[in-house]
This record gives sequence, C-alpha cells and structure tokens, in this order.
Amino acid sequence: MFTNKYIFTYAGVMVIVVAIILSSAATLLKPRQEFNQRVEKMSGILASADVRPETKTEIPEAYDKYVNEEWVIDTEGNIISKYKEGELVEGDFRAFEIDLADELNKLEGKVKGEPHFPIYVFTNNGDTSYIIPLRGKGLWGPVWGNIALKSDFRTVRGATFGHKSETPGLGAEISTREFQAQFEGKTIFTKDYTFTSIKVVKGGVENSKIDPKHGVDAISGGTITSNGVSAMLKDVLSIYEPFVKKHII
Repeated sequence: MFTNKYIFTYAGVMVIVVAIILSSAATLLKPRQEFNQRVEKMSGILASADVRPETKTEIPEAYDKYVNEEWVIDTEGNIISKYKEGELVEGDFRAFEIDLADELNKLEGKVKGEPHFPIYVFTNNGDTSYIIPLRGKGLWGPVWGNIALKSDFRTVRGATFGHKSETPGLGAEISTREFQAQFEGKTIFTKDYTFTSIKVVKGGVENSKIDPKHGVDAISGGTITSNGVSAMLKDVLSIYEPFVKKHII
C-alpha cells in the first residue's frame, strides 16, 4: 500500500510533467497556428474579390500578387501608413496586422487608444478594388467578413461573410456563396456620394421601399443574423466616409 506522502509526491510530479508537455506542445504548435490564422485572413480578403486559391500553400503567394498595397487610415480619413512590395513606405505598421475588433472597441471608447482602420488595395489586370474588413454581432456570437469595392469606392465587386456560431440552415447561411452573391453590383453610396450602406431586408427587397441598389434579401428564418450583417455594414463602412470624401470624390 502506498503512503500518503508517496501519493502526493507522485501526483505532484505528474502535474509538473503534464504541464511541461502541454507547454512544449503549445510552443511547438504556435508558429503553425499563427500561419493558419494569417492564411485564413488572407483567404477572406482574396475571396471578396473572387480570388480563391485551390490550396492553403498558394494563398500567401496569391495575396502578394494581387494585394499591391495596404493602407491604414484614421477616423478623419487620412492615410497614416502604407505598406507596399513587402515593406513599409510610410507610417509605423501594416494594415494586415490590425485587429479590427480592437479598433472598433477603441472607437466605442471601450478601450483606450486612437482607432485605425485598414484598406487593402487589390489589383488584377490593371483593375483596382479596395477591400474593407468587417466585424459585427450575430445572434449567438461575432460575425465578420470582407467587402471589395470597385475603383469608385461605391460599387461592390464582391463580399464574403463568416460567423462563429450562427444556427445551421438559418443565420449560418451568411457564409454561403448564394447569399454573398447578392451583394455584387450593389452600391454603398448614391451617385452624389451620400452614404447609404447596404441593408439586408427581411421579406425581400422587392417587397420593401428600399432601393434595390442598396439592399439584398435577408435569410429566411435568420432575421437577427441578417440584422447583424446590416448593422455591421453600416457601422464599419461609415467609418470610411471621410476617406472617400478626401481621396475618391
């Protein structure tokens, strides 16, 4: 029979051994996890402009090929940082390194600091698009995405959306190509650049008073998630209105 001292000593040693194993595993896996996170972020940016590499290993190369510049803007629409051809040419940090959730919290006063927001300059065969990352709230958790705007910064080239825990077959449908395809050709500004955003309309755009150029059909049975996407688009895209007035119009 083992003594209490032996049992406690054995348990203590095992706790230390397990802690060492877990710590070592976390350290070894960290580079791979960081790579996967970066690739997933790149993939979402590219997909909004309809570039979808077949394999994960092709994504960084495609990103470098099509995303020619990254810009960081402040809330007044000033470009305060630029990243081009693998190096910073202006400012102190890359748009890609920005955590949008943190910046939105700064904007709302939940976290101290001056908020900054990213713009990805996408070019394909001489055609330029501006890609804006999105983040908001769904029914059960965060929703996010990317929206690619044509060179006029008002017409949507494409959009992608994702979620953490929306209901399968309902709110989770925001991540389907069918829902996302509705955004192509829609506009977030009127012709005179009055901001409108794009509203996800319950019951369908045809049955509403929303101008079809500024609306898409909501997901049947996914009203709260649809409303979350509408709010996300309005809240995030409105941040870029000062930039548009300074650099686009």
